[in-house]
Amino acid sequence: QVQVVESGGGLVQPGGSLRLSCEVSGFTLGHYTTGWFRQAPGKEREGISSIRSNNGHTSYADSVKGRFTISRDKTKKTAYLQMNSLRPEDTAVYYCALDMGFGGDRLQPSTYDYWGQGTQVTVSS
Repeated sequence: QVQVVESGGGLVQPGGSLRLSCEVSGFTLGHYTTGWFRQAPGKEREGISSIRSNNGHTSYADSVKGRFTISRDKTKKTAYLQMNSLRPEDTAVYYCALDMGFGGDRLQPSTYDYWGQGTQVTVSS
């Protein structure tokens, strides 16, 4: 059974940092994409970053480019999202998702097959 589990959310002051983790399990496929999304109240789910497991290719939304960094540990099947210079507008529920295919827009929710439960990130003083 495929599982996607996020961790690492919390409350942080503006300008602070957080690191989110996403562990995937329950499959043997070697090539997959892990994506990070977020959804603020009243807004659509937004794709913010992705990383390919085999070659480490990454993508970022303009809203987080230069502030967020995605990485992965292949042996642990875990992806990380390092979030720096956090702003109040980064407040949202952050979701990790797994895509086992090879095509599609890596920042579009419809590309992904499995989703985690989400973790709350609140940026406030």
